[in-house]
Amino acid sequence: MLRNNFNYPNVMDLFNMKNTTFSKLAMNAMANKVLQSLIISALVVFATVITSHNAMAQTAANLDDLLAQLAQGKIAQSTQNKKRESEFNEKVNQQNQLLKNAEKQRDNQVKLSANLEKTFQENEIDLANKTDALNKRLGELKELFGVLQQVAGDTKSKFQTSVVSAQIPNRTAFLDSFAKSMGSTTKLASIDDIEHLWFELQREMTENGKVASFTREVVAADGTRAPAEVIRVGGFNLIANGKYLEYIDETGSVAELIRQPSNRFLSTAQVLTDDKAKQSNETIPFALDPTGGSILSLLVQAPDTKERIEQGGTVGYVILAIGLVGLIIALERFISLMLMGRKVNRQLKTEKASNDNPLGRVMLVKEQNPTLDNETLELKLSESILREVPKISSRLTLIKIISVVAPLIGLLGTVTGMINTFQAITLFGTGDPKLMAGGISQALVTTVLGLVVAIPMVFIFALLNSRSRGIINILQQQSTGIIAERAEQGA
Repeated sequence: MLRNNFNYPNVMDLFNMKNTTFSKLAMNAMANKVLQSLIISALVVFATVITSHNAMAQTAANLDDLLAQLAQGKIAQSTQNKKRESEFNEKVNQQNQLLKNAEKQRDNQVKLSANLEKTFQENEIDLANKTDALNKRLGELKELFGVLQQVAGDTKSKFQTSVVSAQIPNRTAFLDSFAKSMGSTTKLASIDDIEHLWFELQREMTENGKVASFTREVVAADGTRAPAEVIRVGGFNLIANGKYLEYIDETGSVAELIRQPSNRFLSTAQVLTDDKAKQSNETIPFALDPTGGSILSLLVQAPDTKERIEQGGTVGYVILAIGLVGLIIALERFISLMLMGRKVNRQLKTEKASNDNPLGRVMLVKEQNPTLDNETLELKLSESILREVPKISSRLTLIKIISVVAPLIGLLGTVTGMINTFQAITLFGTGDPKLMAGGISQALVTTVLGLVVAIPMVFIFALLNSRSRGIINILQQQSTGIIAERAEQGA
């Protein structure tokens, strides 16, 4: 009876709805509610029947009582079933109404979606047509956007490396935003923006022709910070306390160069920072860096004389030590020969022999042997000259040996350096030149040091040898003169 009275109106209709996302969600929700209601009602009816049957079975004393109880229970159950059917039908009607409302809302949303899609397509077509029309009307103005963007970008790059920014900071923010706006919009640039760009360009050109002085914080080479008076020479260099500075755009700071250029450049910087030079109207010579710091940064990286010598390594120091020994010997020989030459020249002007010079000692041989014949006297004079020759030409051979050995030691350093270079290439390849720089430096520097020592030693040896030869020639001439004079007297 209950099964026949149960009605399932429109339950299967929930599964025949149109295949849209919104309708499926509404159908599933309502179908779940209906099934839950049916299951709950069936469970309640079944439980009631079982309970009534058990109660009657327990209280019935005989068959008549049981029959009477069954009749009463059937009537009561029929009343309850009708009430439940009524409630169920009412709920089904409610579910049907909700379903109709959901279907109506779904249809409205589908219709709205179609209208919106149609409107979107129409707007896309309209927007494309208007964009084409705008591009045609802009014409050459689009080229103006590109020019302004390029000029703003180039100016920003220039300002980032310009030393003028050390005195006039915060100039790139406007240029950055202006370049981005010109590259991402079709809106015309305002007159104020264009004039601002023009003003920044004109100010940069004007400041490049000035020597300005201003005070700001300077980072010293040891890392300390202190305010200092900075002199800006156009757009070329920054100077403070007689030292060159650099402008660091990333931090917006001004710092001393860790390595300063050579003294001939520092001297001009010190003159420029001198108070007297500031007050005078005289022209001050100064070395300018037209690149704004690039050439100066390369210049300070060049090794000085001390660093070049250190690149030669042990072989370089050996060459310098030999050269120093040769120089000391050459200096001693030069002084000795100069003094000896003066004494010999003084001896030439007098007939009285002196024992403090080679010529006087040779002349004393004649006075000490007045009775010897000419041949024996000649031998005596030759013997005396031969005793003086080693004193006159002493250590000159050592100078000549140094002039020959120095380039050979330099060649040894060259070969050693090239061996180190090839070993570095074998281990690490040729990707990093710094790995080969040490061997190449030693190879080149030792050769240079050897030539630097050898070439002066050759000239010094030639000079000293000519002086010694001159003194020996004087001795030989005077010796020959003495023999000739004795021969004339004997005749």
